[in-house]
Amino acid sequence: MDRVLEFIGNHIELSGLFVFFLAALWFTERSRSGKSLSPAEVTRLLNSDEAVVIDVRDKKDFAEGWITGAIHMPFASVESRIAELEKYKDKQIILVDKMGQHSGATGKILLAKGYENVCRLQGGISEWKNSNMPLVRK
Repeated sequence: MDRVLEFIGNHIELSGLFVFFLAALWFTERSRSGKSLSPAEVTRLLNSDEAVVIDVRDKKDFAEGWITGAIHMPFASVESRIAELEKYKDKQIILVDKMGQHSGATGKILLAKGYENVCRLQGGISEWKNSNMPLVRK
């Protein structure tokens, strides 16, 4: 750790550029994949019937519990099944995954295909569970 601090002290400009580009990358990637919504915001949208939830987790994770009314569309099959979402183009599409790792990539795919109302559940289903929100289990 001392060596890292020494490097930063000796190379202030280089370290500053690294932090700047890292922040720019984070901001760009975040904005290109859709807005993040909290579990409370998702609940409000679902209760007012303004949104549809697309769950991109794999079959095993989905079987452990899902948000009421969620459409299961595993990440690997999103591009081949994108036509199924055509009827929801006028609604907010909320992407849900396990912890936020695939919803961003799915959001990019949907935005590129012309879906404008795309957002992500902040923190994925893990955040939903941590907020003590209900899940459906059969």
